[in-house]
Amino acid sequence: MDIILRASLMFFIIYLLLRLLGKRELSQVTPFELVLLIVMGDLIQQGITHNDFSITGATLAISTIAFWALVLSRISYWFPPAERFLEGVPRVLVRGGELVKANMHRDRITRSELEIEMRLAGIARVADVDWAILEPNGKISFIARDDSEPAKQEDDENQL
Repeated sequence: MDIILRASLMFFIIYLLLRLLGKRELSQVTPFELVLLIVMGDLIQQGITHNDFSITGATLAISTIAFWALVLSRISYWFPPAERFLEGVPRVLVRGGELVKANMHRDRITRSELEIEMRLAGIARVADVDWAILEPNGKISFIARDDSEPAKQEDDENQL
């Protein structure tokens, strides 16, 4: 029973910590951060099992953490308002070719980080972006500006 209580407590501590870190930090893991996460995993294991190296102890700890992850997932599914709190919401970073600096500041995203992601998506300039949205999973979705709209209307008129 002790392992279940500790695993539950550690689950919510980890969950809160990951929510506080923000979306962007979780999608961009450096080699140092990867090593840090592995070390944290070992420290968490020691805190949960309290030097209980039995198969039963490990199974209880893993099952408890999986149980709470499933519970939060179901809560998000059954109660859509809870999803906003538990999963996060998409945030607009660029609207109509203009940076939304308040949202970038809120998620600690610099212009250079945004430009790197734009180049990876094949977009050269911020002015070429109609929408850039930071998704809850930390990825940035880009929707390029469609400047061909007037030309399309002209083509339609020429066909008449």
